[in-house]
Amino acid sequence: MHVVVFEDHRFTDLLPLVYWRAVFELRCGHDSLLSKVRRAYADATFHAQVRDALRDVVTERGEIDLAPPPDGADAVVFLNGRLLAVEPLSFARGPVVGMAGDEIVYVAADPPLAARLKTTDFTDPDALARALTGVPRSTVLLPPRRVIRYPWDLVSANEAELLRQWSHIGGARIEGRVDAGAHLLDLDAIHIGPGSRVKPCTVIDAEEGPVYIGENVSIAPNCTIQGPCYIGDGTLVQPGAVIRDGTSLGPVCKVGGEIEASIIHGYSNKQHDGFLGHSYLGEWINIAADCINSDLKNTYGEVTVPINGVETPSGETFVGLTMGDHSKSGVNLSFPTGAVVGFASNVFLSKLPPKFVPSFSWYTDADRSEYDAQRGVEVARRVMARRNRRMSPAEEQLFLHTERLARRIELRPTRAE
Repeated sequence: MHVVVFEDHRFTDLLPLVYWRAVFELRCGHDSLLSKVRRAYADATFHAQVRDALRDVVTERGEIDLAPPPDGADAVVFLNGRLLAVEPLSFARGPVVGMAGDEIVYVAADPPLAARLKTTDFTDPDALARALTGVPRSTVLLPPRRVIRYPWDLVSANEAELLRQWSHIGGARIEGRVDAGAHLLDLDAIHIGPGSRVKPCTVIDAEEGPVYIGENVSIAPNCTIQGPCYIGDGTLVQPGAVIRDGTSLGPVCKVGGEIEASIIHGYSNKQHDGFLGHSYLGEWINIAADCINSDLKNTYGEVTVPINGVETPSGETFVGLTMGDHSKSGVNLSFPTGAVVGFASNVFLSKLPPKFVPSFSWYTDADRSEYDAQRGVEVARRVMARRNRRMSPAEEQLFLHTERLARRIELRPTRAE
């Protein structure tokens, strides 16, 4: 079977997190949505259809082939890249479109339909509708959040995914170094990978859920880590940190303060005191000292979130901060409940930041100005070099393209709020 993982027009509901990546590269639990699909259909050959702007960077990452299936392939399934594949679906015999409500979950294609869909832009709903004209529909029964729609869906699903994935990793193992004076509660639910070190006076509490610590992780003294939790390879947990349940970190992050029920995609810093809760941060982010975010309204009511600047009901009581890649905050900021900070933005304020900060913004007490994308590229190069990463020409072009795309998609205030 050939599986083609595709992006559809609803990628915009996952911005700003998917300016820098395809939707199937988003993380939940231990790994990406694409990794889960690969495990669910282990015998398949995988391909992808992504936005044109992402083709070069996705190719560089080398995780999936962008070439289409061969002509005349008998078994081709086009699978929505937003699917959280906790188990394999049973596909109806093609040609058929599998629908969950108004979401296309998959298209099982015979050779003529597969040939049409090869060149179809799945992010263009009109073009997709024309290509699927006359193809029968089949209902797919899925639990809530199996097709990810918004950033908070990933955060809300994270704890259950941490628990599910633990049962597939081969059990508890202590391969790293645990210093005398560190306390591990429930050894049967703790994994510490090779090259990792847990220093004295740290407590790893897995009594309420498993704790998975990857390779070459450094956990400083006096930390508390509560399961279920995942700490990715190469991450540094600073002294006194409290990593609470439902959190996934890494790889190669530096974290401190209190973090609860959040996902940090990787290569980002939140290493000082402050609170991060029910949030999703992208890559190459820096959260400065004593920053906090609210994830609960005083009314305990539903949180609305400004997706691309448009207030969107979440159906959730707890929603924190969503921050796009290459963004940074100044010290002592308090982000409001359900706040969104776009791609490559800088927020330096002595007052409460706005709930929505558009991409490529430079916010100060005086005003909001547009952040020059070329200057942003130069800063990004320096930031990436500190982690021994080089910005490729394809990444630079994507960075510059993102400025143009964001200006078309996002609502942009004319002055600071």
